[in-house]
Amino acid sequence: MPVLGIGGLFFRSKDPDALSEWYRHHLGVGAGCVSVEGVTPDEWAWQAQGGPLVFAPFADDTDYFTRDKPYMLNLRVRDLEGLTIALGLAGIEVVTNEDWNDPAVGRFVRIHDPEGNPIELWEPTVPPEHPTH
Repeated sequence: MPVLGIGGLFFRSKDPDALSEWYRHHLGVGAGCVSVEGVTPDEWAWQAQGGPLVFAPFADDTDYFTRDKPYMLNLRVRDLEGLTIALGLAGIEVVTNEDWNDPAVGRFVRIHDPEGNPIELWEPTVPPEHPTH
């Protein structure tokens, strides 16, 4: 297959500069952000750490995320508890639901950006270390 991964996520915004700054400030996402140690920031791209990425169309009548938005952004995170506390202190509503969590998959919370776009934050379950012989 010639596809190597997702090269970008593009969506409309009423105030792209302000929304970009919100994502950079609260989530470390966007141009110039780096989540990989030893990588130099790029003025146009976010250098993300490799890992699982789910690409899944949902049924049109799903209630997994709000019906008024055609998508929900899912961001893979570490230290979900610490991030949740920081977001709450910044006045960002964090929604939790134990039914979303699965020990085999990980833990989830939801937030919305200032324009109401849904964001799911996912801390994957880390598989146990394989013993070395």
